[in-house]
Amino acid sequence: MFDWLTQLSAFGVFLAIGAVGFLFLLVSVVFGEIFDHLDMGGGVDHDLDHGPSIFSTRVMAAFVTAFGCFGAVGVHYGMSTGAASGVGLASGFVLGGVVFLFARFLYGQQASTEMRVADLVGQAGRVVVSIPAGGVGQVRCRVGEELVDKIARAHDGVAIRENAVVRVEEVLGETVVVRRQDTGGGA
Repeated sequence: MFDWLTQLSAFGVFLAIGAVGFLFLLVSVVFGEIFDHLDMGGGVDHDLDHGPSIFSTRVMAAFVTAFGCFGAVGVHYGMSTGAASGVGLASGFVLGGVVFLFARFLYGQQASTEMRVADLVGQAGRVVVSIPAGGVGQVRCRVGEELVDKIARAHDGVAIRENAVVRVEEVLGETVVVRRQDTGGGA
């Protein structure tokens, strides 16, 4: 019944392991980090400062692929199954480590364009649509390298003309409360 099991060689087993790892790697590249959102660690967070994990799908697939392929190469060149397993294991750790380090490098290169609303408080800006007395207008502020336009109302309810320099005092939802800056023109 299981005659095909006696036909398996160490070379075939290693090659099958490598093929399964490579197939899993292709699937994870096409469909993303499939299993990384499952809690496989029993509640332990494996992400180091929210970057890629050593238990990432791609890292594990690279490890399995290298283990199988280099184990098959070892058997092909006459190594025993144990020695070929050692070569495969070492190669798996090396290739998995390279993939992990490359993923960490790429993660570290990401730039965030996220601007928090709290970053606006205290920022200087310029009125781009005049603010009428008791009404709303629009101001433009620079936060880091980003220009942000926000609906604005005056802190004291007085009109503020277009191009006036203001400082953001408070953020109320999507509206900012601004105060006119003293331009240093004297009394």
